[in-house]
Amino acid sequence: MNGTNLFKIALKALNNNKFRTFLTMLGIIIGVASVITMLAIGQGSKKSIQSQISEMGSNMIMIMPGNMERGGVRQGASDMQTLKLEDYKSLVNECKYLAGVSPVVSSSGQFIYGANNYPSSISGVGEDYLKIRQLTVESGETFTLHDIQASAKVCVIGKTIADNLFTGGEDPVGKVIRFNKIPFKVIGVLKSKGYNSMGQDQDAVVLSPYTTIQKRVLAITHIQGLFCSALTEDMTDKATEEITSILRHNHKLKDADEDDFDVRSQKELSTMLSSTTDLMTILLACIAGISLVVGGIGIMNIMYVSVTERTREIGLRMSVGARGIDILSQFLIEAVLISITGGIIGVIIGVGTSYGVKFLASWPIFIQPWSVFLSFGVCTITGIFFGWYPAKKAADLDPIEAIRYE
Repeated sequence: MNGTNLFKIALKALNNNKFRTFLTMLGIIIGVASVITMLAIGQGSKKSIQSQISEMGSNMIMIMPGNMERGGVRQGASDMQTLKLEDYKSLVNECKYLAGVSPVVSSSGQFIYGANNYPSSISGVGEDYLKIRQLTVESGETFTLHDIQASAKVCVIGKTIADNLFTGGEDPVGKVIRFNKIPFKVIGVLKSKGYNSMGQDQDAVVLSPYTTIQKRVLAITHIQGLFCSALTEDMTDKATEEITSILRHNHKLKDADEDDFDVRSQKELSTMLSSTTDLMTILLACIAGISLVVGGIGIMNIMYVSVTERTREIGLRMSVGARGIDILSQFLIEAVLISITGGIIGVIIGVGTSYGVKFLASWPIFIQPWSVFLSFGVCTITGIFFGWYPAKKAADLDPIEAIRYE
């Protein structure tokens, strides 16, 4: 019997039991749609994180004071004063893999302008900080080397600070705001960057020369951290090694001593977050994949019932010349038709649901073509795998016994 006739017979058999066929498909539809939606959400989250890290500077390197034991007591990073201005100068002069270096010191407090106030922190930074963090000044200007050397009480503010302090719509540039009773002249406003993936407002920032914050706000001589940027993302590892070598030499650490500083790169953060989102995506896909298995069991169950119901029909067909392979092929075609049709509907619903999540919940999604083909391929294999046993049982029936069956 040729394939066309087998296909027509299988299609007719499914058409005779439309509702039962639909219920059998439902498991496959839900499974495929769930897998595509979950993968789209997982991959969308990964892309969003990578994009935001890239905006922050994918070649950025952060250096912070490290933990250290003194007198048997482990000191926390906040208690350490291991980073000095000499370290900053050494990195600027000796590091060949760095495009920029900036010291960082910060203090939290209340910003006041007129009757308005807003709680936030002020960061003391160097000239390269804006380039390292990929920040741009929308209006006004940034502070200069002269301002840093003079410890000038000037600052550049973010959009959130500007909106909360200057509620009347006036231009902040040239105005004087107070931070813990210390006046700062606003010389620039940063371009808005919005919220990052951690939910932090990137516009609630105030930047000032690091020397100003050291002397006039914190009264310290050490620095709380260093922000650097490698020449390229590929040179990040080499830059990290170079930084570690220079700082260990500056701090006179022996080979057996632990680093009294921590060097972390955005590349490491990106890799860590990507592996976490990949794990979550796989977990979500596995949970959704259970629906495919349940759908496959549904196909097996319905095909088994169908074989039992059509035992006499099978016997009659075999008695007039149908071979076991013909019967096997017919029931396999039925199983594959159910799974493929369910897969197509599932793909459409899955893609639609993914975009529904994007527009209704504002979640980032990214549908990769391989996830659609994978889901479709898995549902086809599911149809063959779970349809094989009932089809083989039908093919192995004895024609005489099948005709006698009631």
